[in-house]
Amino acid sequence: MITLLERAKLFMDRKAIVSNGQDYNYKALLKASHNVAANLLNQKTDLNEARIGFLVPPSFEYVAVQWGIWAAGGIAVPLCVNHPLPSIEHVVNDAEVKTLVVHKDYYTLLEPLKQTHAVDIFLLSSLFVKKEPLLPDIVLDRRAMILYTSGTTNKPKGVVTTHQIIESQIKTLVDAWQWVQEDYIYNVLPLHHVHGIINVMSCALWSGACCEFQEVFSAECVWKAFLGRKLRLFMAVPTIYFKLIAYWENSPEAKQKEMSSAASELRLMVSGSAALPVSVLEKWRTITGQTLLERYGMTEIGMGLSNLYNGERRPGFVGLPLPGVQVKLLNTSGDEVEQGEAGEIHIKGPSVFKEYWNNTEATKKAFTKEGWFITGDIAIHQNGMYKILGRDSVDIIKSGGYKISALEIEDALRKQDLIKDCAVIGSPDKEWGEVVVAFIISSGSPIGHQKVIEQLKTELPAYKLPRKIISIDSLPRNVLGKVTKNALKSLL
Repeated sequence: MITLLERAKLFMDRKAIVSNGQDYNYKALLKASHNVAANLLNQKTDLNEARIGFLVPPSFEYVAVQWGIWAAGGIAVPLCVNHPLPSIEHVVNDAEVKTLVVHKDYYTLLEPLKQTHAVDIFLLSSLFVKKEPLLPDIVLDRRAMILYTSGTTNKPKGVVTTHQIIESQIKTLVDAWQWVQEDYIYNVLPLHHVHGIINVMSCALWSGACCEFQEVFSAECVWKAFLGRKLRLFMAVPTIYFKLIAYWENSPEAKQKEMSSAASELRLMVSGSAALPVSVLEKWRTITGQTLLERYGMTEIGMGLSNLYNGERRPGFVGLPLPGVQVKLLNTSGDEVEQGEAGEIHIKGPSVFKEYWNNTEATKKAFTKEGWFITGDIAIHQNGMYKILGRDSVDIIKSGGYKISALEIEDALRKQDLIKDCAVIGSPDKEWGEVVVAFIISSGSPIGHQKVIEQLKTELPAYKLPRKIISIDSLPRNVLGKVTKNALKSLL
């Protein structure tokens, strides 16, 4: 029994989804999901964990397809609508997908896969034909979904979760962030990633709340949604908040006041998927009165730590372990570090993924013998809360015996008025191992690099100062707004 679908029966007449200008209640969602399941089964009794890929924009249809795959006993493999064909091919090939469900706008893109990968492609509309389903019984420990890692540090791996793990991820956040059926959320996040699928869409639907979709991000549309005064929650990545701030700053003063007032009425605003610059948090708080709740999670664990819903939200920190989550920080010798010392995050709990798809070696390397998942992220535990220093492979620069957090240097750079945005990486060096290199985007006039260094000296010790500063027009990012630092290394 899939609890998420069963819970929908408690809210049949409530509004579940707003999509493409239409309202859909839970009854309509369940009916559409059952039609999808019946058409996917096509006289079979069970899909038996067949991987079903689907390329569908954020919408009512997206949810119905995902739920329909689950109801039919399949494994949902959501694809990114912004990815080029080679990226999609990697997922299809790695997950051994033999059935694809495709929105008509993407059919031409994926049609070559029929020959190259012997994939059956179904147009989205064909799965909504009315059909009475005879659905299999689904146990909660059955595999349910494969999400692919962002691939910022290596080739994307397929992260497998079961229905039980997904349920744990949802319930943890519903309790921690106090979701209720009266809630209304606006989803601007991509639906091939845990942030949009679990934190926003699934938490809303578990609670009997309403999720409104925006297919393509627009700062103007988000502010209009705030001004509509229906929203109670909003979740986004730092890049989106940066764009919302820019839109507010370019608006007339009277409009700014109206926008600020509307945004101040939401009960919760969350930032995640990338480090939230303290400068963005503080600016957003000045504009809206809202202190963004920052949390820490990843594809493999759902959410692991969170600042408090009721209580302190400390800028630059990701808070405390969520209920049921165990966290420890270990040094390179495998020993737990002291308070205030940097260590690699290890996590254990019911929300942690089952395995990497078809990759026994990677799965084995990802866990300790005692079952702790090795995140690869470095943090410190300081004054009762955790602070993320960065990913060991891209955000921790090892220079002259020091371990330097690129995120700390980026925060210091963003405090300078002439710097609009930045990214810091380590560059290989024979003498030092690595040296610090900063890429900066100016907020207007050209920036004197020596002046940047002089200002940094007031905040950072000498060994953390960039040896090289490179001005750049834009930073390479993935669809979630994370800077792809490996791409920056190719510019050195």
